[in-house]
Amino acid sequence: QVQAVESGGGLVQAGGSLRLSCTFSGLTFDAYPMGWFRQAPGKEREGVSCINWTGGSTVYADSVKGRFTISQDDAKNMLYLQMNSLKPEDTAMYSCAARYSDCVSASPLTISEYAYWGRGTQVTVSS
Repeated sequence: QVQAVESGGGLVQAGGSLRLSCTFSGLTFDAYPMGWFRQAPGKEREGVSCINWTGGSTVYADSVKGRFTISQDDAKNMLYLQMNSLKPEDTAMYSCAARYSDCVSASPLTISEYAYWGRGTQVTVSS
């Protein structure tokens, strides 16, 4: 059974930084493209970023380009999202996910393309 667990969320002031972490179990970590998604209260879940295997290509939503960085450490089975220059509109529940197919060439941030999901970690950015 595949499980994903996120950590690193919290309360931060606007302009601050957080690093989210996600660990997967039950799958061969470096065989799956992975992504981060978020869902704010009253809004639909949206894609934030994806990465195609270690050191592979990445995709970012326009709203986070230049501020967020996705990475992974295969030795530790960890996926990360470094979030800098946080804004109140970044407040959301952040979840990690894994998929079978290349996340850059087609539908990189389409929710239905992702097979495995964590429950999320809350990020709150105060103004």
